[in-house]
Amino acid sequence: MDFLIFVTLGTQDKKFPRLLEAVQMQVDRGVIKDKIIVQKGCTDFSSPDMQLYDMLTMDEFEKYIKECDLLITHGGVGSIIKGLDNDKKVIAAPRLSKYGEHHNDHQLQIVNNFYNSGYILKLDDFDKLDEVYQLSKDFNPKKYVSNTQKFIKKLENYIDKN
Repeated sequence: MDFLIFVTLGTQDKKFPRLLEAVQMQVDRGVIKDKIIVQKGCTDFSSPDMQLYDMLTMDEFEKYIKECDLLITHGGVGSIIKGLDNDKKVIAAPRLSKYGEHHNDHQLQIVNNFYNSGYILKLDDFDKLDEVYQLSKDFNPKKYVSNTQKFIKKLENYIDKN
């Protein structure tokens, strides 16, 4: 079975060519030789080395999440958690405001929180994707446990008391 990398840039109207260029650079260098499927959203990018989609249906997205061996994603909470919920190794790269990729640097905070908790690998320096990619091969992420049910229970208790 081939190793599959799924790259998702999310579904918002934010471009993120910097991440796809970093992946392409590692393909060109022969570091990444795996099959790559990309949901690129509104990012203009083309490559003969990647299977690129603007948007995927939810079923297609779920299929690639389940099939992939490695998820490379922007710093969106939804994409990161979707990977973790499916027990995937995740490399997350935050969009940064200084490059016009987002309005602020909240994705940097998100990525750092997940990284510091041991759930994901982070890509800070896009020129070092090769190093992070190699680290991912032996990376054993901490098992992610959602606090959603705990939060709902606390909220229900609060509502019941008031």
